[in-house]
Amino acid sequence: MHAVRETDIERHLVREVERIGGKAPKWVSPGNRGVPDRIVILPNGRLVFVELKKPGGRMGPLQKRWAEILKGMGHQVYKIDSIKEIDRFIDKVSKEVSKTEI
Repeated sequence: MHAVRETDIERHLVREVERIGGKAPKWVSPGNRGVPDRIVILPNGRLVFVELKKPGGRMGPLQKRWAEILKGMGHQVYKIDSIKEIDRFIDKVSKEVSKTEI
């Protein structure tokens, strides 16, 4: 069995977000290094940002700064570095989305 790579984690996130009715496009923002890897768009107008890392990976200074900026604007930002964390993330946001009313 191979070690889990960041790309494995990223594929799992996209698949699981789509399974609950959302989308997780890659965020590419020219001139803005450090933005989170994925914008997770969930049902009922819910939007969160996800930075993906290989297991044990850490966010760099620019990534931390972007996370602070987004959190300061009221957004949720998650750093995820394992399949298990994705499963917890999906469980949490699924419950939050189902509570939200249109």
